[in-house]
Amino acid sequence: MALVKVTKTKAYFKRFQTKFRRRRENKTDYQQRRGLIKQDKNKYNALKYRLVVRASNTKIVCQIVYATIEGDRVLCAAESTELKRYGVAVGLKNYAAAYCTGLLVARRLLKKIGLDKAFVGDEKATGAEYHVADGEHERRPFKCVLDIGLVRTTIGNRVFGALKGAVDGGLDIPHNTKRFPGYSPPDDRRGKQEGKYSPEVHRDRIFGKHVGEYMESMKDDEPEEYQRHFSAFIKAGVTPDNIEAMYKKAHAAIRSNPELSKKDNVRKPHTRVDRHTMRSPSGATYMRCAKMSLEERRERIRQLLATAGASL
Repeated sequence: MALVKVTKTKAYFKRFQTKFRRRRENKTDYQQRRGLIKQDKNKYNALKYRLVVRASNTKIVCQIVYATIEGDRVLCAAESTELKRYGVAVGLKNYAAAYCTGLLVARRLLKKIGLDKAFVGDEKATGAEYHVADGEHERRPFKCVLDIGLVRTTIGNRVFGALKGAVDGGLDIPHNTKRFPGYSPPDDRRGKQEGKYSPEVHRDRIFGKHVGEYMESMKDDEPEEYQRHFSAFIKAGVTPDNIEAMYKKAHAAIRSNPELSKKDNVRKPHTRVDRHTMRSPSGATYMRCAKMSLEERRERIRQLLATAGASL
């Protein structure tokens, strides 16, 4: 009988170092982060900006962030939920919405720092490769790098839609077309062959044509499923024929007024939850109390003190 060598001994655990909390929670890739925020030694205290793109189950978030010794600071931000103000009421998580969000954060930032007139970007959104030209103006373009977090860099990922929108909006972000929709890698990747890039395919994604094609196919094959799956689109009056026009109007509206409205900036007040019966995953029931306000807590303390004083 072969013996198995025990490797996790007492000496092993003496040398074991616990990973950072956000690494344990699988939220931050610190190796990637160190490379993104690392400063050049000859550029002391020069801010290094990042275009942070995150996608949740309900929206796309784009932020322009710079790192300090005390933590990250957000210079500008935009969310796909703001697209409702620009005419995009549905489909706030797809590739076209990611492009619009990237375009919104780019135009909002450039207007904030006074570079919106100097760098207008690509106003036609053709899907072709575009880079902000340097040297044509007195001021240099705003440069940042893409921060994708823990997303897999697959071809056609939504984070690259936000990247394309930010670049077309006038930001200087180093990139190429190898992860955009429409790029076909070469058959022999070990050789010197180059892949092919089709701007037309990328343009269709930017204007949501893939969503329109899927709507048409489902409408013909499964009408009942179409009514259920695209109920929000039907209610908003979005059809495969006018979906491209909707995004074109949204791009123009974003360029005309990218500023954050007061309505979007107002936080919703906290709604009190009344006492009701809750059920845990195990099946047990318990009571959940309502959250009291500050005045209610103070009044409760007064009553307790009065009761204690009367008993004495």
